[in-house]
Amino acid sequence: MSEQPVTADEVLAAAVRARAAAAALAPLPRGVKDAGLRAMADALVAATAELLAANARDVEAAWAAGTSAGMVDRLALTEARIEGMAAGLRHVAGLPDPVGEIVRGNTLANGLEMRQVRVPLGVVGIIYEARPNVTVDAAGLCLKSGNAALLRGSASALHSNRALVAVLAAAATAAGLPEDAVQLVPGTDRESVKHLMRARGLVDVLIPRGGAGLIQTVVTESLVPVIETGVGNCHVYVDAAADLDMAERILLDSKCDRVGVCNAAETLLVHRAVADEFLPQILRALAAEGVTVHGDPETLQVAAELIDTGLELSAVPADDGDWETEYLSLDLAVRVVADLPEAVAHIRRWSSQHTEAIVTGDLLAARRFTSSLDSAAIMINASTRFTDGEQLGFGAEIGISTQKQHARGPMGLQELTSTTFLVTGEGHIRGADRTAAREATAG
Repeated sequence: MSEQPVTADEVLAAAVRARAAAAALAPLPRGVKDAGLRAMADALVAATAELLAANARDVEAAWAAGTSAGMVDRLALTEARIEGMAAGLRHVAGLPDPVGEIVRGNTLANGLEMRQVRVPLGVVGIIYEARPNVTVDAAGLCLKSGNAALLRGSASALHSNRALVAVLAAAATAAGLPEDAVQLVPGTDRESVKHLMRARGLVDVLIPRGGAGLIQTVVTESLVPVIETGVGNCHVYVDAAADLDMAERILLDSKCDRVGVCNAAETLLVHRAVADEFLPQILRALAAEGVTVHGDPETLQVAAELIDTGLELSAVPADDGDWETEYLSLDLAVRVVADLPEAVAHIRRWSSQHTEAIVTGDLLAARRFTSSLDSAAIMINASTRFTDGEQLGFGAEIGISTQKQHARGPMGLQELTSTTFLVTGEGHIRGADRTAAREATAG
C-alpha cells in the first residue's frame, strides 16, 4: 500500500478532538462505560463479514509483499479471533473500574482528610504494528479507564483498522460515550507518527508496540512522555531437577503456540546434567514442529547424530546474533549450560527483560533463578506465553512494559491511570492564625 501523507494540522486536530473527548469521558460512571464496551463487542460480532473482508485485503497485500508467515499470522483475523476480541471487551466491562479507586488515605494529625485516588491519564496514543487485535484491546482498555484513544496502526493493517475503528466508534457513541473517544490517527506515512510524537500538551502519553526499531524511534524522538514496551527475547531454562516431559510441553508451547508474538520463547538453555537425555527428546519434538535449531556445538553434535538416524531436523550453528534475536518465526536458539549460574549469566547478558521461564522441581533453584534476574515476568514451571494481560486476568493489555517507571509487565486498567491527591479540611491553613496575630498587633 502506498503511503498516505498527512499534515501536522490534521494529526493535531485529531488530538484536540481526543482531548475534548477525554474531558467528557473522565467523569462518566462505570455503568455508561460498561454499556459502551458491551455495545462495541456486539457490534464487532455483527460486523464479522465486513471486518473479514477488510482484513483479507491487508493479508493479500502482505503475502504479495513477501511478509513472513509469522507476521501474516499477527495480521490475520478469523471469526474466532473476532469473537475473542469481543469476549475481551465484555471481560473488560466486567472488571472493576479503576477510576476513583483509593490507593491510600487517612486522617492526618491536624484533622485534614487525605485520599490518593486513581484518575485517567487523559489522551493515550498507541503506535503499533500489524496486529488488528491491538486496535480493539487498546480502545476497550482506554475507554474503561476513562481515557481517549488515539490509535496509529501500521499501513499493513490499514483496511482492517479503519473497519474496526469505524465499528467501535459508532457503537461507543450510540451507547452514550463521547464522540472522538476512539480515533485512528490520520495518515500512513512516517510523518504522521512524528506529528503525534510532537503533540506534547495534547497527548498525555504514547505507548509503542512493535519491533525494536519502532520502539526505539518513539522512545528517543518523542516529545510526549512514553511508556516503553519491549521486544521479547524470552528464555526457557531446563534445570537439572526438571521434569523433562513437563519441560518439553512448556518449551513447545512457549515456542510454537504462536511464533509471531513477543511472549514466544526464542532461546532454550539446558543444564548439562540433563542434556544427554533431554536434547534428543526436545530436538525430535522441535523437528516435528518444523523448528530450525540454532545450536551451540553440544547441541549440534546431538542434532547431527539424530539426523544420521533419518530425523528431518534443520540445525545450524548459533552465534552471538542468535542469542540476541527475537525471531518471531519457527527458529530457536539452543545452548547447553554448566549450571544455573551460567544460565542466569547468559540471560542477563542477552535478555530483553521481557519474560524468562525455569522448569525445575527444586524450590531453591527456582528462588535463585527469580532473585537473580531482572525481567518484567518470570515463570516457574509455566509457559512464557502466560505473560499476557488476558491470561493474567486483566481482560486485555495495552502492552507489555519492560521499563521500570510507572508500569512494568502486562499493562491493564490500573496501569492506564495516574493519581490525584484529594485533601479535605474545615478551613485549615498552614501558616499562623492570621486573625489572632492581627488582634495581638492591634492590642
